[in-house]
Amino acid sequence: MKTGPGSLNKDEQEVVISYEGLRLNGILSIPKNAKGLVIFAHGSGSSRWSSRNNFVARELRKAGLATLLMDLLTPDEENDRAEVFNIESLAQRLIVAKNWLQTQKATRSLLVGYFGASTGAGAALVAAAREPKNIFAVVSRGGRPDLADRELRNVKAPTLLIVGGDDDVVIDLNRQAYSELPSQKKIEIIPGATHLFEEPGTLEQVAALATRWFNNYLISSATTQDFRPSP
Repeated sequence: MKTGPGSLNKDEQEVVISYEGLRLNGILSIPKNAKGLVIFAHGSGSSRWSSRNNFVARELRKAGLATLLMDLLTPDEENDRAEVFNIESLAQRLIVAKNWLQTQKATRSLLVGYFGASTGAGAALVAAAREPKNIFAVVSRGGRPDLADRELRNVKAPTLLIVGGDDDVVIDLNRQAYSELPSQKKIEIIPGATHLFEEPGTLEQVAALATRWFNNYLISSATTQDFRPSP
């Protein structure tokens, strides 16, 4: 399991996305014959090296999905509480990443989805609402979709909310957000799981649910439509 810098697998590459003078680092991996791509939005205190998100990303790649795990914050911003919870800024950076991927030869034809964890889920939903074109699915793991606030009503992409059964406060927040989502949606509560899904077998359940959702709304969509990125 990935633990930090210098531990890239052979199918992964470091990328840098420039945005307003900042350099946002990411890890891009594209399996052979990929039919979709998932951008990961990490929670507060996490990064592209998150062991949990890397585990889910590996499972998605086994299903034929490319992945981009990226740092939405610079090292200096990571210690700034205001930046950590600046959902507007985090969402804009996700949009920048999506648009960058659609300029790259290897990824520009792939259908795109977002996978958000904790605060990253709020950012992913805002990004999906603000720029819905070419976003085909969203998955939230232990997320804070409530942070998307009124933008929830503008989310068009099919959205899956995954919550731990022992994460009581976050369950309530997800149920409230679920009622606001107008799109195709589902909420899955994993029994015995806490906020970080550290209990044996719970993260595997997250990966299986996410894989099924993205299969339904990315891979299946890729076979039924002629997708072209925005000019």
